[in-house]
Amino acid sequence: MKFYKSIFFHQRLYWVLFIISALFVFGYYVPLVFVLAKVLLLLFSGFLIADILLLYSGHRQLECSRDLPLRMSMNDPNEITLSVRSNYFFAVNAEIIDELPFQFQIRDFLVKATLNRNETKQFTYHLTPKERGEFEFGDTQLFVLSMIGLVKRRFTITHPHMVPVYPSFVQMRKFELLAKTSRVEEGGVTKVRKAGKHTEFDQIREYVSGDDYRLMNWKATARRAHLMVNQYQEEQSKDIYSIIDMGRVMMMPFEGMTLLDYAINASLAISNISVYKHDKAGLITFSTNIDAFIPAEKRNNQMTTIQETLYNLKTGFLESNYEMLYLTVKKRIRQRSLLILYTNFESLQSMNRQLPFLQNLARHHLVLVVVFMNTEVDQLIREPRESLEDVYTSVIAGKFIYEKKLIVKELQKYGINTILTTPQNLTINLINKYLEFKAGEKI
Repeated sequence: MKFYKSIFFHQRLYWVLFIISALFVFGYYVPLVFVLAKVLLLLFSGFLIADILLLYSGHRQLECSRDLPLRMSMNDPNEITLSVRSNYFFAVNAEIIDELPFQFQIRDFLVKATLNRNETKQFTYHLTPKERGEFEFGDTQLFVLSMIGLVKRRFTITHPHMVPVYPSFVQMRKFELLAKTSRVEEGGVTKVRKAGKHTEFDQIREYVSGDDYRLMNWKATARRAHLMVNQYQEEQSKDIYSIIDMGRVMMMPFEGMTLLDYAINASLAISNISVYKHDKAGLITFSTNIDAFIPAEKRNNQMTTIQETLYNLKTGFLESNYEMLYLTVKKRIRQRSLLILYTNFESLQSMNRQLPFLQNLARHHLVLVVVFMNTEVDQLIREPRESLEDVYTSVIAGKFIYEKKLIVKELQKYGINTILTTPQNLTINLINKYLEFKAGEKI
């Protein structure tokens, strides 16, 4: 950490000089005003010298440190703390400017505070990154004024730091915690009662709405004074693959993030939930070629491997090669698995071009295709129609929405499961569908 300082004049100083200069001009006509101007000039000079001496009475009179997380979570508020200490023997007014990573495009960051004698204050703010990658924090600029307020002293604290932004591990932990505490409904996830068989005892937990009363543990209920049930794990773990289309169709932005980023966040969350549910999580990413392939396993570091792979994904948003995807799945995934395909078909023609490959995949695996709703198009329909142009726009928007629904029906006609969802609700809807499959023993 390096430390620099410099001096600036406050605008109050220029106003005082302007007033004194005006008095000198009028003093040529009124001698008493001229005398008053000279007295004010002497007083001003004395206050200016005193102000400079007060602010420069020491080397490190103002100190600052920045507390950053080891990594930041994409599309989640991340907390950053600035700790500022004043070593002056009098109260000062401070203005703090933190140089944020350019990705945020924030140009008006400013914190104002009053620091008393030898006081330390902490200032907390939150940043929500909308993309993955390396985010560079720069210097922290501190401007301090004494109570006289004619001069500003600037302190520049040079403490650059790089923080990596990962796919949303906050969202991943949120759903994991809800699943562990059997409170998934609070996160928008519907608990589905399973009619299949259980064989191996897992744990005793509190009863939640929807649990089978036949699993009630009355001895534990009597001890805890709460309804308790036995929880069993599944007979056999299944392979769950998140397949992410990194082609140009996933470049569309919504609320500052691309569809690809929404898919990455959701795939991380569903992989973590599937591991918690004793399934095996895997990952495939593709565009013109297969960019990443992580076999579905239950290793201790499987989630770390998936997270690091998702963090480092790079794409040029080119045309996607579904034939290559089909050949790779056929060759490397031998066991029947759940394949969750994140893509975005905007027209029936684009879907029909890839339909033969999806049909071939569905013959050997349970395929779930994620289709995104265009929320901006939906908003156009809801807006009031005030002109003929608005009517035309609304009709065209309705055609796009209708075609999305036709795509879903066409896929379902060939036995391909689909989710039509908004980008914001993707994770919740996907987990609900996964739990539905588990309950129906489709996987």
